[in-house]
Amino acid sequence: MLANEQASVGRLAVASPAPALHALVDGETATMKAWEDFVSGSRRDNLPVRDVVIRSWARCQSFLVDARADAAPVIGRDHIEALRRDNRDLLQAAASTLAEAADLLSGTRTVMLITDANGVVLEAAGDRATLNVARDISLACGGQWGENCAGTNGIGTALASKQPVLVQAAEHYCAGIKGWSCAGAPIHDPVDGSVVGLLDISGLKQSFSGQALALAVVAARQVEWNLARQTEAEHVRLLEACLEDSQKYAGEGLIALDARGRLLYASRKAAHLLKASFGSDLPQLNRGTRLPIAGIGGGPGGGAEDRLPVPADWVRPLVLDGERRGTLLVIPAAASGRPSAGRRAVPDESDHNRSRFADIVGDSDSLRMVIGQGERLAPLPVPILIEGETGVGKELFARAVHGHSAAAGGPFVPFNCGAVSREMLGSELFGYVRGAFTGAAAEGRIGRFELADGGTLCLDEIGELPLDLQPYLLRVLEEGVLYRIGDNVPRRVSVRLLAMTNRNLRQEVAAGRFRRDLYHRLAVTALRVPPLRDRHGDVPRLISHFNGLLAERHGRAPVRFTASALDLLQRYDWPGNVRELRNAVERAVLLSTGGSIDIDDLPDELRDACGCVAADGWPLLGSPTPPIVAPGAIASPPGAAPTAMALTETEQRTIKDVIAATGGNLSDAAAVLGISRSTLYRKMSQHGIQRISAGKA
Repeated sequence: MLANEQASVGRLAVASPAPALHALVDGETATMKAWEDFVSGSRRDNLPVRDVVIRSWARCQSFLVDARADAAPVIGRDHIEALRRDNRDLLQAAASTLAEAADLLSGTRTVMLITDANGVVLEAAGDRATLNVARDISLACGGQWGENCAGTNGIGTALASKQPVLVQAAEHYCAGIKGWSCAGAPIHDPVDGSVVGLLDISGLKQSFSGQALALAVVAARQVEWNLARQTEAEHVRLLEACLEDSQKYAGEGLIALDARGRLLYASRKAAHLLKASFGSDLPQLNRGTRLPIAGIGGGPGGGAEDRLPVPADWVRPLVLDGERRGTLLVIPAAASGRPSAGRRAVPDESDHNRSRFADIVGDSDSLRMVIGQGERLAPLPVPILIEGETGVGKELFARAVHGHSAAAGGPFVPFNCGAVSREMLGSELFGYVRGAFTGAAAEGRIGRFELADGGTLCLDEIGELPLDLQPYLLRVLEEGVLYRIGDNVPRRVSVRLLAMTNRNLRQEVAAGRFRRDLYHRLAVTALRVPPLRDRHGDVPRLISHFNGLLAERHGRAPVRFTASALDLLQRYDWPGNVRELRNAVERAVLLSTGGSIDIDDLPDELRDACGCVAADGWPLLGSPTPPIVAPGAIASPPGAAPTAMALTETEQRTIKDVIAATGGNLSDAAAVLGISRSTLYRKMSQHGIQRISAGKA
């Protein structure tokens, strides 16, 4: 569709009748004379120039811009690289649009540029010859095209007016740029609507068409669409990172912020504690609000004295892919402007309410069969190998076995063999004495076996245990005796061992990666927990269970799942099993705004796997980015979460901007949007866009 639009631009350029060409020449001559009168001061009123241009010229004069300049200033290479890093989200969102423009604008003497919010060019693509010529006026990476630097132009004037703007040839303020025409459209942040950058289409005036403004508007909307999807995905990941940490901070107030200091989540307790600490200085804790906290994001304007004096030890980084992309504020329960000394401990592992087969949710035949096996095996003083895919709930069964065993009164000590380095595994399991190795604690350390003495040791990912440590584990199981690393004193322990794995240990034995004698010792008895896809009928029960539990934990009301959403949740294969289902419900509880969850509100992978599509035929999420101008291009990302602009808002603004950019011609607007005129009329009616204000049909 972009190719069709560019072709129409070319046709308009070559097929214009002679009278129209004469009119353009006469108009440019009049504009040039008006500019000369303006900069010389001989005439300021009633000039034959558009209001948006006159206002821009006045701003340029107040900025003391040199009207004789022949190029924009350029920032240093180091500075541009820093700006590109700061705007990497914007550049990532614009990458597909620029890639398409590089092909489709070839040979058109036109280029497309992306700038930051101050008008500094970050990236350029398009006709190669024109890109080379554009460098002569600094219309390339590093060029500063804000009005205060380069006068009236499509970039700076669009940013100053916060709306799409076309600047033709002589309308430019600087004399050396008048050989060019440009159309700029601001790019808005999907959370708060602020301008984060600009998309510009520029070309030499001889081959430039006013319809390039419509193309710039639609291309900018595609970048916004991509940016909204990126932002939503990152916010969901930040929330997941927050939730992973939330178990450690039970009873304390939690607030999650993104990289720009915008609120993603605030527990009710956090709001209460912050209010008690800062009173009227506290802004409303609405999603998307920027909290003015020193060192976090840009924050709303003002100096350091306007920021909340949050103690440094409340702040925890939220890290994604090795980089800090957000912040978790952990507010102690006793907070009164400063943090309390203590933190509530994690839940007691010996709590019998966490160790019952009755607490395992589900009534499917496959699950009930395994629960029955577990109830029979639990009292027997033998190791149990608990097998199953990742996320099926193996530790729930391990806790239940412990709770129904003779060791129920003792400790339950879980340990993941894959969570520490190979070098540290031995010391974690068996402990060590003072001076056992470089870096050892001066007082030594007790190992997990000794911690579990008189109770149950639950070893997850037992298949990760290195071969050279397996004999030591076998010896403890056989003899009930261990030696701490660096010690020759035997220590007797009485421990019930439960081992868990998502691997096929029989295959590991055959491959020589796991000792056969240890395998047979661990697998005296075994439980195989069924995957969720084999637990027919359990998904609705689990959704109901997690819905109430997580809503209470986060101080929210339970959400309602529509029939279509429930149907999709039951059809999905759940490769992540119960853990994945729990995370999906938790996401729904946190991100729901209307209290109801439909298909559009579910995670990408669920919709993709089940082949769900939107009403207009586009895949709801996870599909390739739609073309710049296409039936779906005017829509914001489906399943609009609070982190992304509502679909209706994006669609309404896009339609309005395109109608304005095409001069109110609804036929042209429909063509640019890639929809029929009847569809455009219907959408105008739907969004309350008055036909009388649209101009010609």
